[in-house]
Amino acid sequence: MASRWIFTVICVWFVVLCVAHCKTLKRDVKALNEIKASLGWRVVYAWVGDDPCGDGDLPPWSGVTCSMQGDYRVVTELEVYAVSIVGPFPTAVTNLLDLTRLDLHNNKLTGPIPPQIGRLKRLRVLNLRWNKLQDVIPPEIGELKQLTHLYLSFNNFKGEIPKELSTLQELRYLCLHENRITGRLPPELGTLQNLRHLDVGNNHLVGTIRELIRVEGSFPSFPALRNLYLNNNFLTGGVPAQLANLTNLEILYLSYNKMSGVIPSALAHIPGLTYLFLDHNQFTGRIPDAFYKHPFLKEMYIEGNGFRPGVKPIGVHKVLEVSDAEFLF
Repeated sequence: MASRWIFTVICVWFVVLCVAHCKTLKRDVKALNEIKASLGWRVVYAWVGDDPCGDGDLPPWSGVTCSMQGDYRVVTELEVYAVSIVGPFPTAVTNLLDLTRLDLHNNKLTGPIPPQIGRLKRLRVLNLRWNKLQDVIPPEIGELKQLTHLYLSFNNFKGEIPKELSTLQELRYLCLHENRITGRLPPELGTLQNLRHLDVGNNHLVGTIRELIRVEGSFPSFPALRNLYLNNNFLTGGVPAQLANLTNLEILYLSYNKMSGVIPSALAHIPGLTYLFLDHNQFTGRIPDAFYKHPFLKEMYIEGNGFRPGVKPIGVHKVLEVSDAEFLF
């Protein structure tokens, strides 16, 4: 026991000494200094010294996290957000090959995401929302096989959603909300077995939900999906009954599209469905009675459609937060 304790103490001291005196990989030092030169005074004032991982008595640069790799320190996280960075995406970031987290959200970055982003093979979180980034979403993001969170909302991206994103089998969150994305929803996205949150609202998408939801084959689409936001686009067609196969779904947001047809009663059998937004489409028929009996459905928005009057089932007390609910009952 004593020898094990001594060994542990030695290891701890080695780590402490190494953190204080081991060198940072030259590649990362060069990359961070190039980034420092391009970001402006709001970041530079907090980045003191030549070594981003800390040099002697100087601490690591603010927003920079380093880890040991062999005899060297490498940069594994870069989080510089909400500091009004102005200018193009700093391409030197793509030289930080050990990054697992890149968070530059809520700044004023412009221009495209460089295709070199595909070099960051260890990246798990990419957060660039709330910027002014432009051009298309680079298909090279599909090369980031360990990515679990992709946040590109509130930018000015255009073009289509690259089908290469379907190769990100570890992806849990895909947020493309509030851009200028056009085209159809790539059906390949349905193969993302771990995706929990898909938000493509407030874009210029066309096509139908049926194109996204696989109706044939051995594996259902989106088996882990909890939140599906397709609102404020130009989607047409009906709501496919196959959506009921998304048994983990909690939020379905279809508002402000051009969808039509009747609402399938199968949706009312999604066990955890909590919020259902159908308003401002061209739906007809009437809301199936099963929705009023759903044990977890809290809010259901249906105004701005062509639902015909119906009879509310006896014993049902579901409160619908809609402006024209009187036409339902």
